Order: sequence, then C-alpha cells, then structure tokens
Amino acid sequence: MSSHREAPSISQDPVADNADTYAFVSPDDPTTVTIITNYVPLEGPPGGPNFFEFGDDVLYSIYIDNDGDALPEITYQFQFHTTYQNPNTFLYNTGPIGSLTDANWNKRQLYSVAVIRGNQSGKTQSHAQDGKGKVLGSNLACPPCNVGPRSTPNYASLAGQAVHQLPSGETVFAGQRADGFFVDLGAIFDLADIRPIQNLHLIPTAATSSVDPLATMNIHAIAIKIPIAKLTKDGSVPTDPMSAVSVLGIWGGASRRKVQMLDGASKKASGPWVQVSRLGNPLFNEVIVPVGHKDAWNATDPVQDAVFAGYVKQPELAKLLPVLYPGAFPNLKGLTADRADLEAILLTGLPAGIVPGFQNFTGKTPADMLRLNVAIPPAKSPNALGVVGGDLAGFPNGRRVFDDVTTIELKAVAGATYPLVAPSFTPDAAVAAVSEYITPSASRYQSTFPYLGTPHDGYDTPSS
Repeated sequence: MSSHREAPSISQDPVADNADTYAFVSPDDPTTVTIITNYVPLEGPPGGPNFFEFGDDVLYSIYIDNDGDALPEITYQFQFHTTYQNPNTFLYNTGPIGSLTDANWNKRQLYSVAVIRGNQSGKTQSHAQDGKGKVLGSNLACPPCNVGPRSTPNYASLAGQAVHQLPSGETVFAGQRADGFFVDLGAIFDLADIRPIQNLHLIPTAATSSVDPLATMNIHAIAIKIPIAKLTKDGSVPTDPMSAVSVLGIWGGASRRKVQMLDGASKKASGPWVQVSRLGNPLFNEVIVPVGHKDAWNATDPVQDAVFAGYVKQPELAKLLPVLYPGAFPNLKGLTADRADLEAILLTGLPAGIVPGFQNFTGKTPADMLRLNVAIPPAKSPNALGVVGGDLAGFPNGRRVFDDVTTIELKAVAGATYPLVAPSFTPDAAVAAVSEYITPSASRYQSTFPYLGTPHDGYDTPSS
C-alpha cells in the first residue's frame, strides 16, 4: 500500500513500480545516510521457476535535493543486466547455491551504479543526463532469490556477499529482501475498514484483530549508504537541526525508454528515458491523488507538484471518515479549512517553531519528497510513530524501515496534526483509535545494512 500497485498503468509493470522509499541516518553509522527504494511489490516467495528480479530495461534512480528547490543536485542511478550460465535448462539453479559465482546458479543479475552531480535551475527537472552519469561500480552481483533450504541453504551468507563497498565511499546492495512495510491491506481498501473498530463502521461487523498480509511477502530493494558529507550542499556533516543545510529532499524513480518494440522473442528499446514511477512520501499517490490522475503524477517530477496540492489541502479521505464512521469524527466533519498541517508534512516540510527542536523545511515550493534532517541522530529508543510519537528521528523526518507510516498518516488525515497550525482545533476522541494495530516481528528487519530482513523462502512460505 505504501505504493504497492498504486496507479493503473504501473500496477501492470511491477519491475518499475517504486513501492517504498526509505531515508534515514544509519543507526550503525550516524556519519552516513541510508536510502532504500523498493520495487516488484507483493512477491510471493514460491515464485519459480522464473523468480523475481529487477528489469534489465529499467533505469532506477535515487534523487537528492540539498538546497530546497525540489530539483536534484545528486542522482544515483542503477542499471541491471541478466546473464545465463546454462540457457538449456528450465532450472533457476541446478544444485545448492553456495556463493555468488557458484556454477549451480544459472540465472544471475549484475548491475552498475552511476552518479550525476550538478545544480539544476529553472522550473522543471532536467533528465538529459539520465543514464549518462559517472560510473562508480559495475558488474556488481545481486544475490539469488531465496528459493528454499536445498537451493539456498545459507541465504544470509549470500546476501552478505552482495553488499558492495564502492571505491567512492558508498555501500550498495540490490536484491530480494523481506517487505518491511506493514498494513492491513485487505481491510483498508475495503471502504477504509479498521478491523479493531469496524463495529463503528457504516457497514459494521464485530471488531477483530488486524491482519498483516505483507508479513510473508518479499520485495526487491536497492539500498545505498552514503557519507553525509557527500550529500550536503556545503560538504559538511551538520550538527544543528535548525540549519537549512541539515535538510535533504529525497525520492526515487524508475524510467523506461520512450520507444519499445517487440521483435519475436526479443525486446528492443531506444530514445530518451521517460519516467513511469516515482515515490517520496508513502501513500501520497495511493490515498491523496485521484485515480484518474495517478498515472500523470507518476510521469511528473516533484517540482511540478503544485498542480496536486489541492488534493493535499482538501483530502478526500478526511471527508470520507465521518461518513464511514458515523458520529465518530464530528470535529473532522466540521473542518472545512485547507489542511495546512498536511501541506507542511507532505509538500514543504515542517518549518521551525512547529515542533520544538525540529524542522525539515525545504522551502515554499510544494513537492512530494521525503525530507530528512541529518543533524538529528538515530533514536536510542525508537518509536514507530515517529514525530507523532515524540521520536524526531522517524517519519516524517525521512522514513525508517519500521516506521508505522499508515497509522501516522491516517491519524494526521483524521485531524491529529491540525492543532499544530490551528491550536483551537480539538481532534476527535476517535483519532486515538485510528491505528493499524500491527506489530511486525523482529525478523522483519535487521540492525545492519541493508536493514530489511532476510527474504522468506519459497519452500517454508507457501502462498496458500
């Protein structure tokens, strides 16, 4: 749901579907920032014989704005290519895979990492340099998918071998991981049902526990750990959270060639790269943008998001909640003013003076980006509700892999954050009950790069 199948066209193109974007100060190395962009949502672990992978014909990008103009000053780009050790077998592997060069592993993916640096100017983002950046690493190996105990008997070791240190100082990983996002996907899109309080719904049923259908799903992650000094405008490692240089705007995107042709069994592509997917804040395209405009949103850049700002100021979900939960949200029902709180959270960042000791303001240009204040260190005792829960190192200050972004954004839309800009407003009592009520298992994540946990294997995690 974070952006799993969020728009009509991209739902038919999962290898280019940017499902999640994460950005946070690395907990095990606070001099660095880790950025993760996920693709290929809702992977069922037993996905053979053609297991999941990145698209060889997709350009994957991570954008960083470090001067508050909603244009990227730094872009990391990843391109993949697939190799076959033996094209005359139907098998993904012909025996146990013990290393990334094991002869038993038939179908492999390698990738390159490039960087584009330089200030952009104007009102639109230039994509003229896409695919033409300075190559930082090439022929880097992805790990295989986690097939099962016979094929991938020591998967943690294989994944560790796929963590690459680049000569330029970055650390990268690309491959399958456990999906870190959690949400009661089946309920939330069934007319915004929240199972523990569904007895209050317009179409009531007995209250019950939430379900986490993503708990056994995998995802494909592109992760990069970057020294903070390589990201800031002045090359510093900021320590003052109130300084503008401390704030980075971050988002991910995927592009395809403008012209694509099928020639028998082969596919050919040419022309410039055209963006088909992007993601900054979770749930933005899913919940904020109307269905008839979702594909257009994916094709535009954050600097152009002023045309979508009206959907943030007057979100449809805020109008639906009082209807779907009769009598539970009377104050929200009476709130007709533009939602300046949501504009700040999703489009501009929070300016100084709203939350004590915190800001992630990037200027007045409305743009869907994660906004990360790198001067705020990782929390010693993290709270999955992030800033709403008093943890300034969590969402919407960037986004950590375990942040409960669905609950945070549902609470915000329901009115929990409106007193930040209108102190006289009293959130409805029901806002306290607005939650996903899901606590992921500890194995969902790991404490070291790439932070998302070991993917579920197909043998032990059947899809039914």
